[in-house]
Amino acid sequence: MYEAFYGLTAKPFQLSPDPSFYFGSKQHRRAKAYLDYGVLRNDGFIVITGEIGAGKTTLLRGLLESLGQGQQVVIGNIVTTQLDAEDTLRMVAAAFGVRAKDVNKSDILMSLEAFFVSQVSQGKRCLLVVDEAQNLSAKAVEELRMLSNFQFGNQSLLQTFLVGQPEFRQILQRPEMEQFRQRVAATCHIGPLDEEETQRYIEHRLKCAGSTDKPEIDAEAYLVVHRATGGIPRRINTLADRLLLLGFMSGKVRLELADVNEVLKDLAQENALPTPSRPISVAAEGGESDSQLDLDLDLSRPQDLPGGTLQQFQRQLEGQVGDIHADRLLRLERSLLRLERINLQNLKMLQRLVKALQQPDSSGNHDNVTTH
Repeated sequence: MYEAFYGLTAKPFQLSPDPSFYFGSKQHRRAKAYLDYGVLRNDGFIVITGEIGAGKTTLLRGLLESLGQGQQVVIGNIVTTQLDAEDTLRMVAAAFGVRAKDVNKSDILMSLEAFFVSQVSQGKRCLLVVDEAQNLSAKAVEELRMLSNFQFGNQSLLQTFLVGQPEFRQILQRPEMEQFRQRVAATCHIGPLDEEETQRYIEHRLKCAGSTDKPEIDAEAYLVVHRATGGIPRRINTLADRLLLLGFMSGKVRLELADVNEVLKDLAQENALPTPSRPISVAAEGGESDSQLDLDLDLSRPQDLPGGTLQQFQRQLEGQVGDIHADRLLRLERSLLRLERINLQNLKMLQRLVKALQQPDSSGNHDNVTTH
């Protein structure tokens, strides 16, 4: 919508991962180095974790695109859900094009091993990429570890990259994960961007989208964007996209702190939970019905409540229940009135239909009598 206004050739802050917009922060460069190291090593597991929206998938897709450009790597890519160990194994087989439907587990394992051997014989390597790895159960992780036992001579037949949210690191620290941890060649966590990187990230994406000198964003605005988003790239994209939209609607190419605050206010209102139309209020002991009763009470110990509070609260609840019943009766009455009107209209239509059907019969009978 706002691309033409700012002279852009693409949307700079789309939420879907796009490797062409990859920004190499310090932590992203470090994670990429681990992935490149894992590719060269061709053995064991590489674990990459990061917060939601930290850029893990963008980093991963960039790597997969580079591997697909000339390198002899066969890639199986799966996104895990809450699957048991055997279903995870079937997902792996399907990712490599190995038949898994209506096939028992032992046959799947033999078919996978035969596939891996055939690829290695052709001078190729097999790489399994598991996204959203935090959804893996302990048994599913163990199943993946068992796949890493496949070897052809001294060469491993399968290497695995596990990419997930921070809780996956906690899963790996469990005592039953000891054998798996010994197979991990490298692990890296992608954290949020700092203040300077947040500004360079926004400028980088604008440049990738064709920006030359528009829009202009004040330094104070960048600072607030970082604080509001915590340096998480996806959150930055959401806020920056709305900021450009606001500028477009206001006809502004220079975006200031006030504009960022306005967008933050709009987002807060959109994400806020709806407030009750009628707050619960209870008359205080002094008899003022408009005053609010402090409801920060432990209702599990009614014997400790101040005197009269339970009776006041009960009266208020009874009043609320009465109002609800009254509203229901009113809605029911209105529904019955609408139903009556509909039925009356239907009856009138039926009457006109009967009259219309009777008219030809009457004229026809008259003609027959006259002729006779």
